Amino acid sequence: MKKDVFRERMRHSPRMKHFLDMIIMNQTQTRPRWYVRMLAPLFQHRGRGAIIHSSVRMDTPPYRNFSIGCKSVIESFACINNAMGDVVIGDHTRIGLHNTIIGPVKIGSHVNLAQGITVTALNHNFDNEELRIDQQGVSTRGVTIDDDVWIGANAVVLPGVNIGRHSVVAAGAVVNKDVPPYSLVAGVPAKIIKSLRNNKHNQ
Repeated sequence: MKKDVFRERMRHSPRMKHFLDMIIMNQTQTRPRWYVRMLAPLFQHRGRGAIIHSSVRMDTPPYRNFSIGCKSVIESFACINNAMGDVVIGDHTRIGLHNTIIGPVKIGSHVNLAQGITVTALNHNFDNEELRIDQQGVSTRGVTIDDDVWIGANAVVLPGVNIGRHSVVAAGAVVNKDVPPYSLVAGVPAKIIKSLRNNKHNQ
């Protein structure tokens, strides 16, 4: 059965979705159960030469896609979570120490993420004052990081953001809006500091 057909059936059958979720996910730890984690290499796509260090927390249930391209690396103590949306990583990309990636997130090729970065497409809902926040569920807005991007240490990329190719995000920045290609952004919230296009590009 194709994965798209399976997803469509799940969408129209809340009882089946709940049942499978109980089997696959530990509801207290909010991560895949131990036997699902053991089988993860069977349903993850790993390109030739890709490296995922043993200390990485791979919260990648099989009902979402996880893909890492050729010669890409996920460094120690990172956390990859595709429970709410696919996580796709291109070729020759480095996910740094202690990074947290929560899908749906698409990261291009030749991307360098330094240490302690959070890239999240997930938000907790909180608009209903009659309910506790943990009763209101979550929402997602996909994040895209294009090819040839460098993100500095401890930066945060928030839901719905698109970062254009050959851009740089300074250390400690909080990115809550799209970053145009060939831009350097910094600050909280992140703002464009300068264009990285030289005069030849502008002519």
